[in-house]
Amino acid sequence: MVLLDVDGTLVDSVPDLAWCVDRTMEHLGLPVRGEAAVREWVGNGVERLVRRALIGRLDGEPDEDLFRRAYPFYLECYAANTSARSTLYPGVREGLEALRVAGIPLGCVTNKAARFTHPLLENLGLKDYFGLVLSGDSLPRKKPDPEPLLHAADHFGVEPASCWLIGDSVNDVRAARAAGFQAVCVTYGYNHGRDIREAGPDAVVDSLAELPALLGRAA
Repeated sequence: MVLLDVDGTLVDSVPDLAWCVDRTMEHLGLPVRGEAAVREWVGNGVERLVRRALIGRLDGEPDEDLFRRAYPFYLECYAANTSARSTLYPGVREGLEALRVAGIPLGCVTNKAARFTHPLLENLGLKDYFGLVLSGDSLPRKKPDPEPLLHAADHFGVEPASCWLIGDSVNDVRAARAAGFQAVCVTYGYNHGRDIREAGPDAVVDSLAELPALLGRAA
C-alpha cells in the first residue's frame, strides 16, 4: 500500500496559499509577504502559516488579538481559492496511473483540513486515485504522529512493513518511522529550505513517475 502526502508532493499549492496570505496582510494593513517567503513557511498547517506570515519569519508568535483577526479571514479566502492557482508537479499523474494499473492500493494522508483537501483533489482530478483520504482533522492526531498511517494500513488490511509513505518533509519521514512504514521523499516540495536527504528517508526521487520502478525493485 502506498500513502501520498498532498502539499509539496502531489500539488504545488503555494501560489494559492501565498495569494491568500497577501490578501490577509492587506486586510490587516500589513506588508504583503510574497510567494518566495511563503515557500519557506509552509508545511505545518495553515494556522502555523498565518502565524508565521504575521511576524514575517519561521519562528516566533504573533500578537494573539492580531491572529484572531487574521485567521478567520485567511480561512475564508483559502476556501474560495484552494485550487485557483495550484498545479500538479510534473510526473504526478503518470506515477499515480502506473501504480493504479499495477494494482497497488493508494491512499492520501495530509495535515490539510478536509474542507480544503477534498475540493483540491477533486478540482485537480486526483480524487479517484485514492481508496482513502485522511485529512488533518479526520482523526484525533495527525503527522508526524503515526496514527493516520496505521489507520490507513488497517483500512487496507496491509501490514505496516509492506506500506510506503511518499512525502516531502521531515514530518513525513518521522511519521513513517513511527508507523513502521518505508519513507520515500521527493527532492522538490516544502521542507523549509533544507535538503530532505538530511532526514534520512529510505529513498529520494525527483518525480513520482519514478515510483513504480522504485517499488518494483523493492518488492
